[in-house]
Amino acid sequence: MMADHQLNGAHYGPSIPPTRPQRRRHNAGCGFCSCILGCFRSCCGCMFNCILSLICRIIATIIILVAIFGFLFWLIVRPNALKFTVMEASLTQFNFTNNNTLHYDLSVNLTIRNPNRRVSVYYNDIETLSFYKDFRFGSQTLGKFFQPHKNTSLLNPVFKGQQVIPLSSSQISEFNKETNNGVYGINLKVLLNVRFALGLIKTGNLKQNHHCDLKVPFKSHNGTSSLGNGFQATRCEWDSKWWLLFR
Repeated sequence: MMADHQLNGAHYGPSIPPTRPQRRRHNAGCGFCSCILGCFRSCCGCMFNCILSLICRIIATIIILVAIFGFLFWLIVRPNALKFTVMEASLTQFNFTNNNTLHYDLSVNLTIRNPNRRVSVYYNDIETLSFYKDFRFGSQTLGKFFQPHKNTSLLNPVFKGQQVIPLSSSQISEFNKETNNGVYGINLKVLLNVRFALGLIKTGNLKQNHHCDLKVPFKSHNGTSSLGNGFQATRCEWDSKWWLLFR
């Protein structure tokens, strides 16, 4: 006969298996965005990176398209800068009076060359300015005209009158030397307001500035020049500070 045994203390039952952590389900929209951009874990971060990446790709695409279009345009059109040359310049009057007044009579033959094969030019405004020792003494506004491609146009600005110029003592000394030599250093500036045309396509109004450093001989009223070889044709320089400034 077996004796009944009574258990004292705690009763130990079967062991309870550890619970597994539940996986957090991602939002469906976040999962789709993560699939595109590389699996972002945060939905907010995913959307931010999605938008940022999209903006960057759009900007990069625009830059690439503009570069390709610019290269193709240059390859087809091959645009060249306008060329300005002073072919002839002469002075029949250039003297100072006691009150620092300059009396002048300057005539210039200026050619404008459009070397482009496909681009024509509309000259809406042309202003020529004459300077001596950085002081402006004359100006003339020329009329509007159209210049086709591969064309050379001739302009004849004339500066005549008088202007007060406050020369320093050293500048007066330089003027006297030039008077003895019969050749004066005069700077001519050409200010342009133009439009370029390629077929039916036209640009907006653009500004250009060209300056010409001239050595102009003095001519007497009988037409003889004090400079043996006369005036030497002078190429004008393009001032980049005035290039492509929209009005």
